[in-house]
Amino acid sequence: QVQLVESGGGLVQPGESLRLSCAASRSIASISTMAWFRQAPGKQRELVARITSDTNTYYADSVKERFTISRDTAKNTVYLQMNSLKPEDTAVYYCHAFWHGANFWGQGTQVTVSS
Repeated sequence: QVQLVESGGGLVQPGESLRLSCAASRSIASISTMAWFRQAPGKQRELVARITSDTNTYYADSVKERFTISRDTAKNTVYLQMNSLKPEDTAVYYCHAFWHGANFWGQGTQVTVSS
């Protein structure tokens, strides 16, 4: 089992930044893939960014050049640095881990971008 706890969401104005954190209950060095998804009201959950155990990364086109995913194995934490936020980034952001063939999700953290 992997428990994931997200933090760092909030209300910001367009153009501002936020950093989300996802703390895992076990060593993330043993987790092949960790990712951030988001779900806006009335929309399907979508992949935002992904990082593998060998630190390969993937970003959705909508967040490239603005978001950065990273991980700190010493803290068992994955981060999502979000810059130049836009109103369309408003969503609940979920941390995800794929470990031993199973999917694990955090409870989500709300990000609202509004003036």
